[in-house]
Amino acid sequence: MTDLVIGLTGPTGAGKSTVAAAFQKAGCLVVDADRIARLTISDEKCLSALRAEFGNDIVGEDNRLNRTLLAQRAFSDKKSTQRLNAITHPLIKEEIVRQINECRKKDARAVILDAPLLFESGADSLCTVSVAVTAPAEVRLYRIVNRDSITPELAKARMSTQQDDAYYHSRAQYLIDGTLSISDTQIRVNQLLEQIIGDYE
Repeated sequence: MTDLVIGLTGPTGAGKSTVAAAFQKAGCLVVDADRIARLTISDEKCLSALRAEFGNDIVGEDNRLNRTLLAQRAFSDKKSTQRLNAITHPLIKEEIVRQINECRKKDARAVILDAPLLFESGADSLCTVSVAVTAPAEVRLYRIVNRDSITPELAKARMSTQQDDAYYHSRAQYLIDGTLSISDTQIRVNQLLEQIIGDYE
């Protein structure tokens, strides 16, 4: 059993998934807020609220969410993103709490809450400490375009609704460079985990 919950965050394209995988290899259990979010927004209660806010056509005749269309509308400006978050965050947080409590009962060095909007959603209050992964804007842009098969313009629009590095630097207790190789990331995560466990104990 562990009481140590490490919040892992950072802007899109910074390399957070690679860091989360490294924590998992180091003996941690990962609660994936993005995965929880995807499942939550497919829930009927959430879908009806999203339709009312962003248009009926975001849900197809097969009752499946058109995520691309929702993303285009929800990430078009900060106000739209805030409206999306107001609908989804409370439902997502409820499931996150449930999963963290399940992980705490298992044998792990720590529980990692992998959450892009850790601070914005207030989910950092569920964590003992927080770690932010950051990378230069040009690296992130390249990764997002290739990962999501979208245009640079759409990637830039998505990036523009997110916080800058200073936001993460001022809030997270620990930082990780998202431009490290996979092997160097593992070494850095192993060191950081020992440091956090030492600081926490």
